[in-house]
Amino acid sequence: MKVHHYSFVFLFFLLFVSCEEVIDVDLNEADPRYVIEAQLSDFDNEQRIRVSKTVAFTEAVNSLPVEGATVVVIDGRGRSYRFSYDENGYYVNRNFRPTINDTYTLNVDIDDEHFEAISTMPEYVEVDSIGIMEENIFDETYYFATFKFNDPAEVSNYYRYDISINGGNFRFASALSDKFNDGLYVTHQISDLDTDLVVGDEVLVRRYCVDKPVFDYWNEYQSTNPGTAAPGNPTSNISNNALGYFSVATVQEFMLRVEESVPALEP
Repeated sequence: MKVHHYSFVFLFFLLFVSCEEVIDVDLNEADPRYVIEAQLSDFDNEQRIRVSKTVAFTEAVNSLPVEGATVVVIDGRGRSYRFSYDENGYYVNRNFRPTINDTYTLNVDIDDEHFEAISTMPEYVEVDSIGIMEENIFDETYYFATFKFNDPAEVSNYYRYDISINGGNFRFASALSDKFNDGLYVTHQISDLDTDLVVGDEVLVRRYCVDKPVFDYWNEYQSTNPGTAAPGNPTSNISNNALGYFSVATVQEFMLRVEESVPALEP
């Protein structure tokens, strides 16, 4: 059994059941589309944006990296930050750290096609306590990285979590909002979508505060049936029918370890 993350403040679990419509799609004949993955943050001064192109469903690779694009980010004061090509579709700027409450515009030009997106960096909502929570569900033991904090009242807040287990690559874990717990003391329980945590695991979590369009993208992503052979693409905040997303977020990183006897949450 696979257990996923939960967000609650004295709430009961809700179970949603959806119907799936079977749609015949000729994946091999679909027109290639550009994919722009732009996760910028205040983690450090190096920002990376990947530009690629979709391939046929039967191809051995997931995407083709795109070279020769012009990638520029412009801040609210009109200052431009140009990204240079590095490798494997990644464009890099090593001297750019976004600032809170500023709005940024992404411009990507590929041949005669132009793509644009806007994202605003929100303030970071500090964590009050962190830890590993052990829960027994249907006689099985599961572990969750747990974050407790006060959600700011009368402000819409959106959160995204990425997780790395035992030094592996970071993977998306969860997107959550304060729609039902605005201004309350909140608990977020985070786990890997594909791998259960076990005793001895070292867990590195990146906790982002994102704007609403980015939350909508990842919320739609996590709502897609992972068992579908060809799941739908989340609605992008990038123009001109591009896939992917543009996010400028505040972030903090947390290291946790799953112990044999789970201690109380650290203050």
